[in-house]
Amino acid sequence: MAIVIYSLCALTCLVAAALLLRGYAHTRFRLLFWSGLCFVTLTLSNALNVVDRLTPTQINLIPARLVTALAAVVLILFGLIWERN
Repeated sequence: MAIVIYSLCALTCLVAAALLLRGYAHTRFRLLFWSGLCFVTLTLSNALNVVDRLTPTQINLIPARLVTALAAVVLILFGLIWERN
């Protein structure tokens, strides 16, 4: 059951990323671009979470998941700070 929930989280992030990047393509509002990139990396983080749950315990993907989540936060922070000026 947990795999289904994590997969739905990844799918939701993917849909949000697609909608944000589509909005950016239409309006060229750059904050949509940074938000879309953030959700792309969150999708990757959630996909790694699903893979981590499906694979045997010898493979540890926690560091990769944390790095991708940190990258997502850095992207959105960079976009917010950059677009403020």
